[in-house]
Amino acid sequence: MDLWTYEREYWNSGVQTVCGVDEAGAGPLAGPVYAAAVILPRELELPGLNDSKKLSEKKREALYEQIAAQAEAYGIARVEAAEIDEIDILNARMLAMQRAIDALGVKPELALLDGNRDHGSMYAVTAPHVTLVGGDGKSASIAAASILAKVSRDRYLSTELDARYPQYRFAKHKGYGTNMHYEMLDRYGPCPEHRTTFLKKWEARRRG
Repeated sequence: MDLWTYEREYWNSGVQTVCGVDEAGAGPLAGPVYAAAVILPRELELPGLNDSKKLSEKKREALYEQIAAQAEAYGIARVEAAEIDEIDILNARMLAMQRAIDALGVKPELALLDGNRDHGSMYAVTAPHVTLVGGDGKSASIAAASILAKVSRDRYLSTELDARYPQYRFAKHKGYGTNMHYEMLDRYGPCPEHRTTFLKKWEARRRG
């Protein structure tokens, strides 16, 4: 599929500045949820650009550098684990996406959001926007945002959090609920970077 179809449609209708927005890390047991917003030059060729989940880590890293170097503007933001526990993950995702849009050096006329949600009970994306289900595989701008969000989160978990809490081996599982992660939780219990509202399965298993 041509990844510029949706952007082209809005450009042709008179919208000058379109950004793609996506988030990463909604499901893990630990760490923040990240979001990115990206404004790409029109029809920019980025060979291999796709939904970040369909790319190898090596390819994501390479594309991250290309996107960061060539984007007209991009913003990356996060919502911390403690905030997620306080406001819930849906609100945290919406807050992260709006924070990413706000971090752009250029104000977009329209944001293309991945998914079908634009608000939670407390927070909403307030910038002019449309939602696009499966957008990270349909829109170049959203695909680029998915890569920036995913790589930024993986880097943070693999470096800062892994160094701060080496016993959990965050560099290996990036906070997701893998067998290894559950084993580390059994051994050490949760740390301040764990989302307590996401640990119900682990707590139930411990209670037996």
